[in-house]
Amino acid sequence: MLNNKTILAIIPARGGSKGVFRKNLRLLNGKSLLSIAVETAKQSNMIDRVIVSSDDQEIIEAAQQAGAEVPFVRPKELARDETPGNQPVLHALKQLPHYDYIVVLQATSPLRHVDDVDTCLKFLIEKDGPACVSVTESEISPYWTFKMNHNNELAQLISEEIPLRRQDLPMTYYLNGAIYAAKTKWFIENQGFISPQTLAYVMPRERSIDIDTEFDLELAEIYMNRNLCRSA
Repeated sequence: MLNNKTILAIIPARGGSKGVFRKNLRLLNGKSLLSIAVETAKQSNMIDRVIVSSDDQEIIEAAQQAGAEVPFVRPKELARDETPGNQPVLHALKQLPHYDYIVVLQATSPLRHVDDVDTCLKFLIEKDGPACVSVTESEISPYWTFKMNHNNELAQLISEEIPLRRQDLPMTYYLNGAIYAAKTKWFIENQGFISPQTLAYVMPRERSIDIDTEFDLELAEIYMNRNLCRSA
C-alpha cells in the first residue's frame, strides 16, 4: 500500500507456450521463472496481495508453494495462444475488484528487480497518472529499419528524412514486458495499459530480457550469474 492505495499484483502464467516448452516452470539458477516472479512481488513494500492466474494445475501448485495465492482457475478459453494479454487481467479483476491499483508482473522477466517494481508504482501513484509501463531504450533505432518486398527491395519503415549520425536520432523505447501498472478502474474502462497518457518507467537493457526462446534463457542466466558475482 502507498498513500492509502491498495495494490494487487497479478502474475499471469498459463500452461501452454510456443517458443519454450512449459516456459513458466523452466529453471534459472535453480528457481523457476514463476517462483522468481512471485518472490519479487512478495518482496515489494507496496504490493498488498500477490496472485497467480493460471489454467494449469502444476503451475497452480508451484505458485502456491512459492507463496502466491491462486484464488481461482483461469478458464481454458483465456489461456490460448491467440488470447489477448489483457483478457486474463480483466478476468482476474472480476473476481477481485476491490483494489485501487493493479500491477502485472510477467514470469518471463526474471531479471526485473523489486526496486523496479516499487519505483514504477511510486512514480505512477505520485504522478497520479492512469498507467505506467516499463520500457527500455531501443538498441536499434526504428529510423534505421526497413521493410522488404518479395523482390528483396528495401523501403524505410519510417518515411521521413533520417539523420546519418546516430547521435542525431531521437531516443526511442520499446515495451520490455517487465511491469504493467494502472489504476484499476481506468484499466477496466480502457481495456488495456497503453494510452497517450500512459507513463514510462525506463529500465536498463540488462534487466529487460524477456524469455521467449531457449537463447533468451541462456542469456538471462549469464546476466544473472554476472550480477551475483558482482554482489558477492
